[in-house]
Amino acid sequence: MASSYSLKLAHINDTHSHFEPSRVKFSISHAGKKYEVYSHTGGCARIAYQVKQARTLAESQQQVFLFLHAGDTFQGTLYFSQFKGLANAHLLNELQPDAMVLGNHEIDAGNAPVLSFLNNIEFPLLAGNMDLSQEDPSKESPMRGHPNLLDYDSDSATAKVLFKPLGDKKLAIIGITLDQMASIARPDPDTHFIDAIATTRRTIAKLKSQGVDHIVLLSHLGVIQDRVIADKVDGISLIVGGHTHTLQGDFEQLGHSATPYAERVNNTPILHAGKHAETIGLADIEFNAQGEVTQINGHNFFMLDQQFIIESEDEVFADEYQAVKDIVTNHPGCLGPEEDADIAQIIATHYRPAIDALDSQVLGFVPRDLIHTRLPSKALPHGSEIAPWVCKSIYHEAKKRHPQVNFALHNAGGIRQSLNKGSISLADVIGRLLPFELPLVQYQILGAHLFEAIESAINSATNNSVTGTGAGSFPYTYGLKYCYDGRRPLGQRILSLEVICHSESEEQWHKVQRDKHYYGVSSAYTASGKEGYQPLLKAQWQKAIEDLTLPAAFIRFIESKQSLEQELSPQITYTSHREASANN
Repeated sequence: MASSYSLKLAHINDTHSHFEPSRVKFSISHAGKKYEVYSHTGGCARIAYQVKQARTLAESQQQVFLFLHAGDTFQGTLYFSQFKGLANAHLLNELQPDAMVLGNHEIDAGNAPVLSFLNNIEFPLLAGNMDLSQEDPSKESPMRGHPNLLDYDSDSATAKVLFKPLGDKKLAIIGITLDQMASIARPDPDTHFIDAIATTRRTIAKLKSQGVDHIVLLSHLGVIQDRVIADKVDGISLIVGGHTHTLQGDFEQLGHSATPYAERVNNTPILHAGKHAETIGLADIEFNAQGEVTQINGHNFFMLDQQFIIESEDEVFADEYQAVKDIVTNHPGCLGPEEDADIAQIIATHYRPAIDALDSQVLGFVPRDLIHTRLPSKALPHGSEIAPWVCKSIYHEAKKRHPQVNFALHNAGGIRQSLNKGSISLADVIGRLLPFELPLVQYQILGAHLFEAIESAINSATNNSVTGTGAGSFPYTYGLKYCYDGRRPLGQRILSLEVICHSESEEQWHKVQRDKHYYGVSSAYTASGKEGYQPLLKAQWQKAIEDLTLPAAFIRFIESKQSLEQELSPQITYTSHREASANN
């Protein structure tokens, strides 16, 4: 019996249909001067090249090789909007992962897209706490028993496990996803998600009883929950995770995060690899015979263009350009642009022509960068700069059809990224900014329930007195102005709530009366009570607005306005509950 076992691991997560290299910005200080460095990184072809290199090296070193995807390949770009997951399956098959765990965005539109994905992939999809035992077998998209799915075994109350050889041992891979799936996605009603920690604990106990000690948890829970599960469940050799877009590694010199790669909790290393196929994690791992990781050496890597755009407040001279470029290219977390030619060709011939056609349709102009952040911060005390514009577009386009509309309310997670200064195309909107084709819903609701909904959504976004579902639930508005103080008792955190009233000459704000009804518009996702918005389900009625979706409203609005030049007055005043402890 061997005393140590070696594994070479490649891992990615939250790729969100970013098949081509993504724009990346670094902030660098050198010789007392600050520089902004722009390049492109990652994408499927560059990831494929690095995976093949790692696989070949593992074979030469007689190491076991493993390539894992920690969930969320769906959504994110026009490639998903146009091809609905078929391109994702095709390109992942070319990348040849050993396994992928189900992410929440895979099931945004119910089970049917997941079934289509399962029918087209050539690798296992792991969802060890997804219980299909109550699935209706007569439905159009049944997944139970699918040969590519390792889901929950209701008979043993454990996850189905993927086994790989590891010398004279077995390496077990368990896939666990969010057990709050019904709150943040749209699984079919007969599909249930079992407690992540309890399922993992029972599965590991079963594996240990069978003499299996080398156990990898492939997780789509987020780094915070990964830390919790590592702390509470003994016997996990390694966690490979996703969901929170966490970039591990020391990138402080480049103006990015500086967090430990493979941080350990309860002696279990936790690995995350950022987002959007921008980076790949590569690690050499040594286990002892008991399944413990005794050594791990690795990092996340950007895969960058050879040429950069380097800017500063003052002129950048040739010697400065070269010095800054050397800082980037010599960084231990940066690799070159080498790519797999076959995958690059597939993207260029099969998929890019449809995207190029949409990129050519210009809708309007953005006069300055509009930053999207889910939560307010010191830099952006009123939060996102683009979310209020999205809410204004919803408000105006809905009001054209239904003049009684008083306000628009939308969750931060429904907006996917910032907008850069310059022209904005149809591709920018439906592929990047608002990729979710969500219907808009009008509703009539009591003022008291509006108070509840705003506070509940913020509490859920910030984990203030509740176990939240992530920062994506933070509420943005137009026509509805609020002040939130998270330091106050539960139920008393909305200090003021006002609704806009238009007169002929000016806008006026009136206090929301708790016993008065108001008319709102939101996406169908928000109006369905997801992510802390349960009080919206107390509405007197809800009605879908025919032929008007979230992206369509923004497209029509910007086409009519041509530019987003006007400054919008802040409609959010926010104080975090964390400020109380910070002042003590």
